[in-house]
Amino acid sequence: MRFFRPLNSARRELVAACLRALFDRLHGPTADYAHNLTREALRELLFPVVREYQSFAVEEGGDDELSAPGTDDPQVLVSMVIRALLADGWLEQFADRTGLVTAFRFSRPGKLFAEAIWSLDRPSRSRQRNMRSCRNALEAALSERGDAHDLVDAYEYAEKVIEDLTDGIDYFQELVRHLMQAASARNQWAEFGEFLDRFQRDYSKQLTADNATLNRQAIALKLEKLRLVAEPKFKRMDEQLRDIAHWAVKEHSGASVYEWLLSRIEDIVDAACQSKQPSFLKAMETYLKRVNGLALQSMMLRAGQTRHAYLATIQKLAEAPREEQDRLLAHVGHYLAPAEVRVLDPASFKLKSATQRRKAVVVSIRPRPSREERLAAALARAESEAFSIANEEVAQGLRADLRVFQHPIRVSAMPTATARDVIRAMQAVEAARSDVGTDLVTKKLPTRLENEFYSGNDYEISLKK
Repeated sequence: MRFFRPLNSARRELVAACLRALFDRLHGPTADYAHNLTREALRELLFPVVREYQSFAVEEGGDDELSAPGTDDPQVLVSMVIRALLADGWLEQFADRTGLVTAFRFSRPGKLFAEAIWSLDRPSRSRQRNMRSCRNALEAALSERGDAHDLVDAYEYAEKVIEDLTDGIDYFQELVRHLMQAASARNQWAEFGEFLDRFQRDYSKQLTADNATLNRQAIALKLEKLRLVAEPKFKRMDEQLRDIAHWAVKEHSGASVYEWLLSRIEDIVDAACQSKQPSFLKAMETYLKRVNGLALQSMMLRAGQTRHAYLATIQKLAEAPREEQDRLLAHVGHYLAPAEVRVLDPASFKLKSATQRRKAVVVSIRPRPSREERLAAALARAESEAFSIANEEVAQGLRADLRVFQHPIRVSAMPTATARDVIRAMQAVEAARSDVGTDLVTKKLPTRLENEFYSGNDYEISLKK
């Protein structure tokens, strides 16, 4: 495939700079959409870039058309770059019917890869507010005018939260690799300064206002409210999702795309809080520890050079001839003469006695429990296990009841005649949502469960179809 040939040429830096300039002109923040890019405008755009990067050539690129004789002239080199980008599929021509001229634009793959090259060279302007944006989109979906587009926005913002944290983890791991490759404080302060700027610009907001843990509870409450919306709004938003989110229709499991999308948002936010954000903080902490260790090591080495200068003096004396040794000793003695030497009092040093040393290394033997202590521990264990029911046992009982009754079961309708029945009813939702209840579906009902034992939300449990 010839598509990447310009980026593998001897003037790859020049080609990459031209692609960045082209993308900024056609699709950047200051792009001029009112006028198409004609051949003359294309040459005027690339000419200063070619002059700036004309000397950036690498020897391992080999001989190609961009390094052929005659490319010393910038005008000739501009024409060669344009021909290469057209021939290898980065650019394409189209007819500008307004000006009756031929214009240029990126091909679809050319635009995708040029955007990646342009983004690498462009400083980040992200405010890292995807977590708040997810929360605000869910709030908009709860309003009277909320629709399925707000839910899709919330899902995309939640995905970007994971992307932001992953980019941060990769960034700190790359910084640590650079530290390990060139463990020199002199070469690392520039990267540390860049980290401080980026922390002030992006990560400080990501760890405060846009913190995943701080916004998690608010997002969970909004998702719970969205699960309890009225039936007309539920049907309307589910139908809208089937129209606008075809990818969700293909990927979803269950009868409702609406409920599946809410579950996916909740899973992504949980993953950000439980996995990605701790990894992000750990990667940042690792980098800061390495920089701190490198700085301390540099300071110790610098201090050691002055503290142990006498070692260098002794080595220099040993290597010098006799006449030079006499001169050096006289010079050193001149500076050591006014020095004051103090000796510590030997009485201030006290060695530990043999008894003290034995006490320090003795490991105490664990006392053997008495009969009364063993009996008390057995009674406490029996009391704690008397009404302990495994989730697997509860799930098996729910499956048996569902197959008998052939319709969903409400927690409020479950028997409460004995203490084990009460515990089984209180544990039903947990068992249905655990790993042993993968074939069970729980649905929160708007009604409340009130009886003499406990009160809370009522749930409906059914088997997956």
